[in-house]
Amino acid sequence: MSPKTRTQSIVAGFSVAACGLGAFGQENPVSPTAAPILPPPAAAPARAAWVNDYLRHENPTFTNWDFGGSVRARYEVKDGYGIPGVPGSVDFRAHNADVDNDYFLERIRFRAGYADKWWSALVEGESSLAQSDQRWAYANNPFVPGTVAKKGDGPEADAIELHQAFVAVGNHKEFPVSLKIGRMELAYGEERLIGAVGWNNIGRTFDAAKVCWQNEWFGVDVFASRPVIPQNGVFDVPNDYDFFSGFYATTLKIPKNILDVYFLARNSSAQAAAAVPSPQFPQPSARDIYTVGFRLKSKPGELGPWDYSLESAYQFGNFVDKRPGALTPTQSLEQSAYMVAAQVGYTFADFWGKPRLGMEYDYSSGDRNPFDDQHETFDNLFPTNHKFYGYMDFVSLQNIQDVCASLMLKPTSHLNVTLAGHGFWLANTHDSFYNVGGVARGGTSPTLGTGYGVNARYGSFVGTEIDIVATYTITRYAQVEAGYGHFFVGDYIQQSLANSLFGSQDANYVYAQINLIF
Repeated sequence: MSPKTRTQSIVAGFSVAACGLGAFGQENPVSPTAAPILPPPAAAPARAAWVNDYLRHENPTFTNWDFGGSVRARYEVKDGYGIPGVPGSVDFRAHNADVDNDYFLERIRFRAGYADKWWSALVEGESSLAQSDQRWAYANNPFVPGTVAKKGDGPEADAIELHQAFVAVGNHKEFPVSLKIGRMELAYGEERLIGAVGWNNIGRTFDAAKVCWQNEWFGVDVFASRPVIPQNGVFDVPNDYDFFSGFYATTLKIPKNILDVYFLARNSSAQAAAAVPSPQFPQPSARDIYTVGFRLKSKPGELGPWDYSLESAYQFGNFVDKRPGALTPTQSLEQSAYMVAAQVGYTFADFWGKPRLGMEYDYSSGDRNPFDDQHETFDNLFPTNHKFYGYMDFVSLQNIQDVCASLMLKPTSHLNVTLAGHGFWLANTHDSFYNVGGVARGGTSPTLGTGYGVNARYGSFVGTEIDIVATYTITRYAQVEAGYGHFFVGDYIQQSLANSLFGSQDANYVYAQINLIF
């Protein structure tokens, strides 16, 4: 194969995977927690599950069809976690509040798809179930006018929903442009800014239209979308007041590297926060934020035992927010924020377990002055944060510095073991400590009963987290996983909770999970 032909084949493979012409949205069986430890894999064709294997073996008529799904069950134990909806319960509180929660989560997905030479279609339903979860489906805290608190079965329960339903038209082997339209997952790069949130029991989808153009130099997706709002017991609808659009382009022409460049626009009106009565995911305040960025990473195996990635983005536009002492209830602030994420790893291929040592540094800007006319907190957009900033899910890419060291071992072809340690600091103590969903703990000023808020006089050190995860692949259709995490509170948390809440405590997290593909 000539270099030109090889490049064309790789770009075509990328474009087909990105536009979803040949893939039917099957869940990747590899644990989401492995993503920041190993360099992301190259684009690959969709994997058939055992239903498809059987049908295609019995009758060639089923070659173009895709029937199947997945079942995932997980038991989680949380100690030291705030429980939304329970009075006085906040992360790391030591006394006089319930901060212990354990529950079961199950997720069942069924899909039916068809792919022809010039078109494909997919319909995928999902049932997300939960038992014994004390978290409210929607706690309405901080209070959002026009919405109503709802206990339900918790924020990760959505008994029956349409997860995906789309049609794609095009064939990149014959023509450079294709179209995909309908309800779909959007996932780009390492999912730091746009991801499917596969770890969550519900996940994330968009009602979107996407045009994909590829040639031998690059592939680019241009999309326009609205995020879907999960509501248990109600058909999930998109947020008509939250519009997300942009382009994401990739080229393989840089020797030994892959380069992504992107421009993203998030335009949300004042009605977005209360688009539905009880949303189970946080909905945004008014904003018009534009993100321009790039990601440069090594191609797998091209740098010998080394691998690396570097991503950075800058945001501009405006953000509407409540501010203490404002003359009006809300102020339109000038957005000026940025993020940087750098990873490097070395794999000892000749040693037992093929250990990979990794280092990572993440920085996202925070607001230096809550009383001026600028908003400098980075908007994390639509990420899969579980992959990057600790598996305990306390942190998002907002006003944070994260230093991470990791070790991954593969003792056998079926077993992966990952050990990771994080150190967290606020980027600026004049801003809040944001949770994994991007919501400020305590808002922009210390809130009575929580301890959290803008505590500029406190230290910036949030704490450290240690995680260990083991994943065992029984067959290509079945996988089990277990993990443990411990969060050691630092100065910022200790000082925030010292007075009003009588002290802080460390947090613990344990889970066990099984995933079946059929």
